[in-house]
Amino acid sequence: MSRTTPPRPLDVEALFPELSAHRGTTTRLHPRPGRPDIATSSVGGPLLWPSSEPWPACTEPHNHARGHRPTDIHRRRQILASAWRREPNPGPTDEERQLLDELDRRHRVEGPAATYPLPLIGLAQLYRRDIPDLPAGPDDCDLLQVFWCPFDAHGPSRSGMLLDLRWRRSWEVTEVLAAPPLPEVVGHQGYVPEPCVLHPEQVATYPFAGLLPEDLCARIDAWEEALEEEAEQSEGEDAESVVGYQYDLSIPPGWRVGGFASWHATDPAPMDCHTCGTPMHLLLTVDSSEWDGGSGSWTPLEEQGLPPHPHASPTLVTVGRWGELNIFACPDNPDHPHRWSIQ
Repeated sequence: MSRTTPPRPLDVEALFPELSAHRGTTTRLHPRPGRPDIATSSVGGPLLWPSSEPWPACTEPHNHARGHRPTDIHRRRQILASAWRREPNPGPTDEERQLLDELDRRHRVEGPAATYPLPLIGLAQLYRRDIPDLPAGPDDCDLLQVFWCPFDAHGPSRSGMLLDLRWRRSWEVTEVLAAPPLPEVVGHQGYVPEPCVLHPEQVATYPFAGLLPEDLCARIDAWEEALEEEAEQSEGEDAESVVGYQYDLSIPPGWRVGGFASWHATDPAPMDCHTCGTPMHLLLTVDSSEWDGGSGSWTPLEEQGLPPHPHASPTLVTVGRWGELNIFACPDNPDHPHRWSIQ
């Protein structure tokens, strides 16, 4: 079933005509639980990976001998999902709670699995034919595959994320790796995605307000403040439900490709290519939620009225503290290293 973004609550270009010069597009991926295969774009699904090519691995020195088993994580989620769908008494039984506690245990790995390399988790694969805003890869590559290490133990802080993005030409893969290696344990359950099929939808989008021309940004801020003051003075109206530029009119939530990055958790930071200095473009956003509370204006028409939990978190991927990961690519040379930020 396709997913359809509702029309925006207000025509933002009618309010601020200058925004037409800044309009862009982004493709909302709308991941939903399913059974994807290697020939389809997916989150957490099987990847079109050549049997002759080594599986991506983390070789940075960090402890990865203790954590949650991926099979236990999937099983625990299945039990919880089934329990909360149960009628007339939703929720886990005492027996299920005991099993859930057991599945939530952390385990220690001994022997070779506790040493390097550590197999990365295949997070997503995206075919250009499915996703309008996915840019061309190097040398006519039509498939982007995204991997990450399931431990926060990288970089100078030793608590950062490790990503690995691979472009390939799908038609060159003839023999597919049947059983990709998996880490025996992961550091955080949010690194393990549930298999999801995608329902791509291209929508209009506008830059983060702080990156617009100063005069235009100031006018948008003044307009929002006036709406909030009016709501506070109106008896019975919730100020949190007031339509705002950032959360209702500019950048949609959820997994998406292209468009503009949100900088709602930090000040906007320059994302220039470390190799050539070119300003980078947003490639992919990995979000912990497909829509949030408040007005919920981005909730697809087909899912209106559904509670945010669990329907708004189909992948069960968690970025940071329920945030989003923005991955940037060099528009001049997609071979140049990617950059990312967490919001």
